Order: sequence, then C-alpha cells, then structure tokens
Amino acid sequence: MYLKTVAILGIAFLLSSCGGKQAADLILHHGKVYTVDSSFSTAEAIVVKGGKIIAVGKNEEILNSYKADSMVDAHGKSVYPGFIDAHAHFVGYGRSLFEVNLYDCKNWDEVLARVKAFVQDHPDETWIRGRGWDQNKFPGQEYPDNRSLSEEFPDKPVLLERVDGHAAITNAKALQLAGVTPGQKIEGGEIGMKGGKLSGLLIDNAVEIVSNIIPKPSKQDYEKWLVAAQKNCFAQGLTTITDCGLMYYDVAMIDTLQREDKLKMRLYVMLSDDTANFNRYLIKGPYKTDRLYVKGVKAYADGALGSRGACLLAPYIDKQGWQGFLLHKREHYDSLAHMLINTDFQLCTHAIGDSGNRMVLQVYNKYLKGKNDKRWRIEHAQVVNENDFDLFGKTSVIPSVQPTHATSDMYWASERIGAERLKGAYAYKQLLQQNGWIPLGTDFPVEDISPFKTFYAAVARKDAKGFPAGGFQMENALTREQAIKGMTIWAAKADFLEQELGSIEVGKKADFVILDEDLMVAPDGELLGVKVLATYSGGRKVY
Repeated sequence: MYLKTVAILGIAFLLSSCGGKQAADLILHHGKVYTVDSSFSTAEAIVVKGGKIIAVGKNEEILNSYKADSMVDAHGKSVYPGFIDAHAHFVGYGRSLFEVNLYDCKNWDEVLARVKAFVQDHPDETWIRGRGWDQNKFPGQEYPDNRSLSEEFPDKPVLLERVDGHAAITNAKALQLAGVTPGQKIEGGEIGMKGGKLSGLLIDNAVEIVSNIIPKPSKQDYEKWLVAAQKNCFAQGLTTITDCGLMYYDVAMIDTLQREDKLKMRLYVMLSDDTANFNRYLIKGPYKTDRLYVKGVKAYADGALGSRGACLLAPYIDKQGWQGFLLHKREHYDSLAHMLINTDFQLCTHAIGDSGNRMVLQVYNKYLKGKNDKRWRIEHAQVVNENDFDLFGKTSVIPSVQPTHATSDMYWASERIGAERLKGAYAYKQLLQQNGWIPLGTDFPVEDISPFKTFYAAVARKDAKGFPAGGFQMENALTREQAIKGMTIWAAKADFLEQELGSIEVGKKADFVILDEDLMVAPDGELLGVKVLATYSGGRKVY
C-alpha cells in the first residue's frame, strides 16, 4: 500500500511539473547554436512556437521550462541561422534547371553536343535555351560564331547565354525571328559581325532583342522551376534568397505559389529597371507578406569583366583601345536616383568596372547627401579605383559582393585589367571597412548555389580545387565570423529584414540549419565537405 501511494504521488508530481511547462511547437536541444546576435554568442537550445523563436538558452533551463511535441536532439552539432543569399537569380536558376546545361564546357564542340542531346530528349520544345558557356575556357579564349549552330538547327530558334548572362550566341533562326539585321546598333550592347555577316554573338543589351520575343512562361512552368530551385536551395541550408531583377508578372507568380504553400522559400525581390514595374509599384509602395518582400529596384550600369562589357577608366590590357561601355547614358541613372530618392524603394545597381562603379557612386552621393539609412546598394562592386572606396562610406552605400566571383575570375582577371588595377578588385575587406558590414551572395546561376563555397572563398580565397595554395589576394580575406554574418544577419540587413531574420533570437522567424561540422572551427580544407543535416523555415523542417 505504501509503495502504491508513493508511485501515485510520484506520477502526480511529474504531471504537475509537466503542467507547469510552457507549451511550444518545437524544441531543439543539445546543439552548439551560433545565435549571430550582437555579441556572436552561442547557446544550446531553441524553442519555437507559431513559426517564431520564443526562447534561446541552455539545455537545462529550456527543457525544464518548455514542452513540445517535436523534440530535436542536435547531438552536439552546430546550428546556424538559415543562410541568406544576398544576391542571386532564383527564378532564372529554376528555369536553368530545365535548359541546356553548358557549364564547364571545354570547347564549342562540347557546347554543340550538349545542345543536340538536349533537343533529342526534348523534341517538343519550340525554343532551345541554354546557359553556362565561357569562352575563357575555350582554346584561344575567342568567342565562337553561330555557323555550326545554324546548320544543325535551321528551323528551331536557339539562344545560348554565357555563364554571366551578359552575352549570348544565337542561331540564324532566332536572329530572323527577332528581326536583327547586319550593322544594327543598340545602346549598351553589341551585335556581333564576322565577314560582313551576323555572327550570332550578342553582348549585354543586345541579348534582350532575342530574349524579349520568347513566349512568356505559364504558371505550370513557374511552379516546375521554382519548386525545383527551392528543393536545391533548402538542401544547401538557404532559407532566404534575394532575387535581383524581376518583372511584375514574375512577382505575381511567386506570390501566388507562396500563398498556395507550394513555395516556402522566403524571397526579397528587386524589380527590374522597367517602366511597367514602376507603374505598378511606385505609387503603392513596397509589398510585403510573410515570405515575400518587394522593396528593391535593380539597374545595370555595365556588363561583365569576362565578356569585356565592364566599363573601365582605362583600356583593357588584352584589348587595346577598348574600355567597355555603360548600358545607358549617365542621365538614365541620375533620373532613376532622382525618382527613387523620395520613395521607400531601395536602389541597387550592378557595377563591375572601375568606371561603372565610379559613375554609380557619384550619382548615389549626389542624392544621398551624407550618412543615411536608405541602404542603396552596388551589386558586385568588383573593380573599384583606389580613390573611390570612401564614396561607399560617405553616403552609407552598401557593397553587395559574391566571393566566388573572385575565385572564378582570378585565372584571367589580371590579363584583363593588369596587376595594379587588380589590387582594388574583389577587395572585400577594404569594402567591409567602409560601413562595418557587408552582405555576401553567390549570383547563382552564374556561380554555384553553395553557401559553403561562398564561405570558403571569403575566408580562404581559394576555389573548389584549393587553388591557389596561399589564397588569392589574402589581404582582402574575411574572418570566419565576418563571413557568417555576411551570409546571415548582414544579408538580412541589406534586405531590411534584420528585425525578422538573420540571427537566432527571441521574436525572430525560426529559420535555422543544422550542420555535420562546425564552420567556425573546421580546417580550411574540410569546409567544402560540410553537409547540411536539416534545414528549418519558420520552425518547419523543409530539408
């Protein structure tokens, strides 16, 4: 009888103690949680309710105070805020997953072989699109022409974009449908000629002459693309993507798919520099839901260094007399800044060359007039003249950079611009010093979507092959803490989302990732081998 009474009292005690615990949806415990708060502190446990974090602390205090149906034992593994890509092309990446993959082709024959194989597998496609070729990897590094492409596909239009999207090769059929004629000129672009005939090469704004006539995708296309892109991103620990340059109809499809809960990825959207977008958004102001924030405007100052479209202050070393070009007259960027300065929209301008960066910085400084919180951005800020770095800090201009660009371009960048100008290129630490923070991205699908490659390129300044042994221009390497912040809280701040995302703190959305190794302590050589064990978005396991 005594033992029975003790047992009953014990059960009653347990029930009463459990009853005193606060109910939650999920508790993660026994992890090494990098909160990425203001002191970069670590914790052991996280409590989630209603998609948000309601407590962060030590195992004992959390487990004694909270209960949840979903208990996640991290087994000592490292936990980070969900990674945020501060500059990417989510819609474009999704589309590219269903096009001809031309990345890493070693010559034009390999490009043709891949296109032929794709057409055989997709005979009903009315337009053949591909992306990823890079003439810098071809023998002689010369641009190809479209003769063989036109012979192989005389009746089906083909558009094959260069890796950076700033150049393309098209066949004769595509040029015919677009009405391109020999000798035709276009501002901010080039239409290639060879032997008095169209070569099929289109650079920068010229690419749009063909791409603009391709039929608009259906809702089914968007769903197919974006769900596939989302799956790959979640597998990499990415929970928020900044999509740089979309049209209003792209945004409408994203919003629809998110509301149907088919698209769970959070997106910060920059609208393309287009009158149709301005007519729909500028009067109404930024648009925001739980997963979507439309607040940016994306403009292009110049092209890419790889296609020699970047606008330089002095000629290219490997093309005498050629300095690249701006994609519009300076007045265009001035009028855009004038239009946006008194709105809540953020101006974000692609600038690669030192002349392109100088022009954008001068226009920004004219309108921003000193320190501010407008958070206008320069995307890439790739080659900056030594006399222009302080123009970022003077008016709080954000340099938004992609570390893997440095490790992709380092093989030939010096040939383009020379050793002296290279000192001010991919200068991430020098740019960081301007405002004390810097967002990091990948620019996928130009580069790989992996945030681990971003981290590795930022801190080790090496590519996936471990080259160069001593790192590329290590004076501009970031610390591991800076790189993590650039992929989380600073990326969130660049998108005006730092109060909701980017760190594991009470009140923020429960976006976090569990890794099999710790990025803060793993040897450099092991960083690219780090694996995502689980990804959570709003407290829901999405990978």
